[in-house]
Order: sequence, then structure tokens, then C-alpha cells
Amino acid sequence: MYRTHTCGELNLRDTGKEVILSGWVQRSRDLGGMTFIDLRDRYGITQLVFNMETDAPLCKEARKLGREFVIQASGKVRERSNKNLKIPTGGIEIEVNTLNVLNPSKVPPFTIEDDTDGGDELRMKYRYLDLRRNVMKNSLELRHRMAGEIRKYLDQQEFIEIETPVMIKSTPEGARDFVVPSRMNPGQFYALPQSPQIFKQLLMISGYDRYYQIVKCFRDEDLRADRQPEFTQVDCEMAFAGQEDVLNTFEGLAKHLFQKIKNISFNGPFPRIAFKDAMDRYGTDKPDIRFGMELFELTELTGGHNFPVFDDAEYVGGINAENCAGFSRKQIDNLTEYVKRPQIGASGMVWMKWNEDGSFRSSVDKFYDQAALKKWAEKAGARKGDLLLILAGKRVHTQEALSELRLEMGRRLELLRDDEFAPLWVIDFPLLEWDDETTRFYAMHHPFTSPRPEDIPLLETDPAKVCANAYDLVINGVEIGGGSARIHDGELQKKMFGLLGFTDEQAKEQFGFLIEAFTYGAPPHAGVAFGFDRWVAVFAGSESIRDVIAFPKNNAGRDLMIDSPSELSDQQLGELGIMVDEQGTEQ
Repeated sequence: MYRTHTCGELNLRDTGKEVILSGWVQRSRDLGGMTFIDLRDRYGITQLVFNMETDAPLCKEARKLGREFVIQASGKVRERSNKNLKIPTGGIEIEVNTLNVLNPSKVPPFTIEDDTDGGDELRMKYRYLDLRRNVMKNSLELRHRMAGEIRKYLDQQEFIEIETPVMIKSTPEGARDFVVPSRMNPGQFYALPQSPQIFKQLLMISGYDRYYQIVKCFRDEDLRADRQPEFTQVDCEMAFAGQEDVLNTFEGLAKHLFQKIKNISFNGPFPRIAFKDAMDRYGTDKPDIRFGMELFELTELTGGHNFPVFDDAEYVGGINAENCAGFSRKQIDNLTEYVKRPQIGASGMVWMKWNEDGSFRSSVDKFYDQAALKKWAEKAGARKGDLLLILAGKRVHTQEALSELRLEMGRRLELLRDDEFAPLWVIDFPLLEWDDETTRFYAMHHPFTSPRPEDIPLLETDPAKVCANAYDLVINGVEIGGGSARIHDGELQKKMFGLLGFTDEQAKEQFGFLIEAFTYGAPPHAGVAFGFDRWVAVFAGSESIRDVIAFPKNNAGRDLMIDSPSELSDQQLGELGIMVDEQGTEQ
């Protein structure tokens, strides 16, 4: 028996018991004739005591132990004289009578503490050590609890969990596919699924009217804090259901998780906001509504004053930072440099202060008089003491830049509280988006999204104005997931493929099986998919999903721990019929 108890369960009620503990040495302290060792396992920390006076040889052995040694210790539980009230086991300690080193350890490359001295790359290279830290353990335990509660809720709603294939046919769904060569079918490839989209629609046609799956998905796209090449979705679909059914059911799931995991209750439905309103008010389709500071537009008030930046702009807008007129020039210049960063791309920023004496001061005073600036303030809903921050340019780009500026001001003014959650639904997305470079439409979500029934006639006359029967769940500015009512009519699906530039032959080659399935009685159906990693990260208060994934990739898509991706041997390449040239390009 390696242990009778874990390092997190003993307390004063166990005083006098003979116990055996096993774990890792967290730290060691030599204090004269006494040595204290904090022993750690997944469940907590227990203090071990060695006394030079009562057992000098054992105490000397204990002083040889280094950090992360794996040891077994047996002894008697006793009350601590100097209690540690910060941990559950802080009232007791183990007076050790037997010590066994199960495995020594090299000195770790970084300190295994909550506030570690290891950088991201180093911790990812030694991820198995990083996972020993409490912050990582807590994230994975949170992930486990959330997955369990999701299953409980969906089981109660009569959903059935069904696995779908991992090696499928490559189909255009928005991102690049990861592909897998087939040895048994030379020159042909499987693709790893970007989502189980087609299969869950087929399951609806098969009669499994409430499906879900906590599933791995794969997308070969550039990475950032909320993206990984492989990620986990909570994938769901409902037959004989529309938008309201999905929103009500999965708003219920969100409320269930908030209650069970965060002990937070929401009274009433989540707010809903149309895509266009979200862009006009927040500059993004995933707004953080924990604070105000909504965008305002000044385009009609700024032209004709011989200020080319505004005169030539499609859109002029800004945000009102309340009670910030006291910002120094250095603070404002710092914000200007922030919006000029390549990630945001603004060419500059105009500011205006409404002083306490009622006067206005602006960086464009020589172009706009006090009367004009007062109109700006009125349009922004400003008051004395407020600061307006204004950008100009193309409408969408400028709104997106203002969204980033708004969030940065929220951070600087400490308006983004980690213990506050503000969920909402964004609805009424455009069905299609036009790309000037390729001169064609692309699906805003995916090719199987249904237009709103009342907009179907516009597919023939003005496709750009068609709204999708689609929706996203957003929490604190993070898109947790989204979905739509699906096209279940074969003719409408063919029309959609045509708008997206597919010939009949291409549509049949890529999706012929789905169109064929529609001819055998496809029910109306709708669904949603949530980014499970993102949801866990939001609940964990983490800015990166890497912090809630056991073995993530870095921003270059590499696993630094196992050094992947890696080259294949010539024998493996030969079996697959693949040649790699000197530049590493497959042929």
C-alpha cells in the first residue's frame, strides 16, 4: 500500500492515527533540530516533521530530499503548534517514523509554484511539470466539472451523445483542413473534421432528434489566445426545432453551468442584440456589456470644416470616457499609440475634453469652434468632465478599432471585473459577406445556414441584404459559440451553393450525399456548437485557452514537449506515396 490517505484530507479529527502518505516534495525547511517538508499530491499539501533529537538518521535522510522527489512517509498525525489556516490540512502534521524515496528528481527548470518563474515556452516544453501547479490543476478540474454538468443537463433534456467520424472527406467550411494520407488508397486523403456539422445534420435526418457530443475539432488556421489547431466543441443539434427552441434550451444550459459552477443565478432571459446594432453600439459582434462607453457616430457633424481626416472619412465615431477630462497629454498620447498598433491599424486619434468650466478643448481646435464641439458632446451624451476619443476611416474597420479602444479604456479604468459575467445573444447576422478580391460571396457562418424565411426572395434580387437565421452566445466579450437553423430543403441548399460560387458538379462532388439525404424526408432542424475551451477559460478567468488545455500547442502550432509536428522517415513517406522536396514541400 503506497498510501492510506491523500495529502488533502487529514485534519484534527485524525489526530493520533498512523497513516501513510505519498507525493512530491513541494519544499523543505531545516530549522535547527527540526526539518519540515511540505508533501504535495493532487489533493493538497500536508506537513511532515522530522526531529533530530528523536531520530537523527531519519532526519538526516530527510535533509537530502530535493524539490519534486517522490517519497512515501508513514507516521502519526498530531496537532500543529503553528497552524496554517490557509490550507485544509493546516491544523495537523505527520510525525514521520518511516521514509522511503520512491523516485528522486532533477532540479526542475522552473519553480513549481502558483507564481512561477517559468516563461510560456519553458512551461510548455515541460508541460508535465507545469501541470503540477495548483493553477493548472484547478483549470483541469474545472474543465472536468463543466463537462460533467453539461452532460447532466443535456441528459435531462433527452439529448443522446453520439460519436461522429474523425477521418472524413475534405469539404470547404471556412478554414483549411488538416489532411491525412491514405496508404490503402494511394493519392487520396482524409480530412480531420473542422466540426461534425454534416454528420449531425445527417443524424437529424436519421431520426435522432436531440444529439450532442463533446468532440475534438481541427482547423489549420493562424493561432491566437482563443485558438488552437485542435480544440473541443460542445456540439448540439435539434430536429423539429427553430431558433427560439435552440436559444431557450441552451440558455438553460448556460444558466445551469453558471449556477452549478459559479453559484450565479440569472433572473429573466439573456439580452438579445442584432448584429448591426452590436456593430454600431460596440464595434464588434461579440460585445462586452459589463460596462457602457458605447460608440457614437459623428460623421454628419464633422464634414465641411477643412479637416481632411474627417472630410474624407466614410465614418467618424468615438467613445465617451466619463470623468476622464483630467487625463494628461501623456496618457492621451499613449492611447493614440495604442490604436496605431498594427493589430488595430488606426492612423491616429482625435480627442475632445469638456472642461468643468463649460469650455471645450480638442486636438482639432483650429478646425472646429466651440459651437461645433458642443454638438459633438451632445451627440456623445457627454457631460462636464468627460473625454471623447474619436477615430475616422472606413466604417467597419473604424468601428472595430473603436471596439479595441473601448476595451482598453475598460481595462485602464478597471471596469472589467473578473467576478462579473454578462452573457447575451447576438442574432440577425448577414447570411453572406462579399469579398472584393475574389468578387464573390462567402457564407458568414457556413453553407448550411438557413436564411430567415421572410428574406428568401432576396436571394434572387439582393443577396447582401439577406439575414441568416443564426445566433451567437457571447460572455464578457468572448464568443462562446454559435449556431443556426439549417437548410433542410434540397432546392434551397442548391441555391445557396450557387450563390457561394459552386457549380452543380462541384456541389454534387462535395456534398452530393447530403443533397441526396434531403430527398428522403429531412425534418426542420437547428443547432449550436460551443467552444468548450473558451467557456472553461472564461469561467477560470484566463485570457488564453492554452491555460485550460492539458497539452496545448504554441502560437506556431507546435507541441514543444514532444517536438511535434515532425518529419516522417523515407519508409513512411514511401508507403504513403509522398515525396518531400528540399524546401519541405510535399509532392
